[in-house]
Amino acid sequence: MKSFFTVLFLFIIQLLSAQEEDYVYANGVFNFEENKTQKIFTDWTRIRQSPNVNAQIMDSLQTNQQILILKKDETILKLGERRANWYKISYQKDDKTSEGYVWGGNLCVGYRNKNGYDFLFGLTKTINKKDKEYPEINIQQNIASVKVVEGNTLIDEVSFETGSAESLSYGTFNIESNHKLQNVELTLKATVSGEACGIASYDQYILFKDKKLVPLPQLMNVGDADVYYHTEEFVFPNDKSGIPNTFIFKMEEMEKDEKDREKKKKASKVYLWNGNSYKLK
Repeated sequence: MKSFFTVLFLFIIQLLSAQEEDYVYANGVFNFEENKTQKIFTDWTRIRQSPNVNAQIMDSLQTNQQILILKKDETILKLGERRANWYKISYQKDDKTSEGYVWGGNLCVGYRNKNGYDFLFGLTKTINKKDKEYPEINIQQNIASVKVVEGNTLIDEVSFETGSAESLSYGTFNIESNHKLQNVELTLKATVSGEACGIASYDQYILFKDKKLVPLPQLMNVGDADVYYHTEEFVFPNDKSGIPNTFIFKMEEMEKDEKDREKKKKASKVYLWNGNSYKLK
């Protein structure tokens, strides 16, 4: 009998821990404010009568459809490594205002408008991927994408990795200058971060030219207090030490040994941009 109660206790603790984990992650990149506008990211997103995946489907909305968040429901749905609340929304379609519930994972993490184009950033799925150091281990890897839409037409889309659920506590999406790169109209930067020690953050730069999205190599940063860190960045032509039509990848890492001595390592790569694509120098 004692062993039964021990097992039951451990099961309850595990269940509560999992629920708490879902709550924490769901209040990350998919945490949207009430009475704020938002946009649909996933095409053919289903609008349901209640916050449940089995609830009646009332409608479906296309990518870039603007909605209004009315209320965040406490119900959380997990698909792969994506955890998100359901939201009650209001939207305009065919000159009619309607309401319903949408899963937060189908909404944009961020969106921007520039020069007549809508740029959307969101997460699309979770895949199983073998660990580089331990091939026998499969890890859950989130996939994100950035879309460019003109009116109601999808112009281009690129996908990239964004780490595990732990790296989805915080997300940003911004438009930057062309960084003085030939033929580049503007630069997009999508970021997700764990905002905690030992949890990686990812920066994805994407160049926009001639209605095409060109993703650059992804940057990863991680650290744990003053024990170790690994940082990656790009130096663009518009930076002080920048070179025309060249961007430089710089990496630096530090780790302390058992005697608290710092061991540092630096590396760099030079990429040449020809106005259409890039390559290693």
